[in-house]
Amino acid sequence: MPEIHLLRPDHAPALLAFERENRAYFAASVPDRGEEYFARFDERLRALLAEQEAGSCRFHVLVGAGGEVLGRVNLVDVADGGAELGYRIAERAAGRGLATWAVRKLCERAAEEYGLTVLRAVTTLDNAASRAVLARTGFTVVGETRVAGRPGLAYLHRLTAA
Repeated sequence: MPEIHLLRPDHAPALLAFERENRAYFAASVPDRGEEYFARFDERLRALLAEQEAGSCRFHVLVGAGGEVLGRVNLVDVADGGAELGYRIAERAAGRGLATWAVRKLCERAAEEYGLTVLRAVTTLDNAASRAVLARTGFTVVGETRVAGRPGLAYLHRLTAA
């Protein structure tokens, strides 16, 4: 399995390559980041790192043996013992259990290292793979929602430290 690293400035080239290579793949299930994201990537990365330094977010990359980014698993809006989980896995790494493994590992880290007690997540109804990952990793459906204007489900996972 790859390693999970907290996002650092030196991840920038591999992270940008990951986002570019998988743009169309991701856009099939989540809103596209748009041209502005790529044109101002370095600026956006600095802003993310500042959010992380402030403690409001925890951004992680899944790094393969060759240093390539195979996925992202993030905790955003960290406050009051909880956070929102988001993740994306490279198309070439999809379907092999990587998302399930990464979400499990991040749930452990969230409880043990970050002291979180609850994680929230959302996904669209038509994203069966994401719904399956959330179900396999202990998230339960708590309601319906909209994700970028599309019908979706809201999930909750209560964490316990090992």
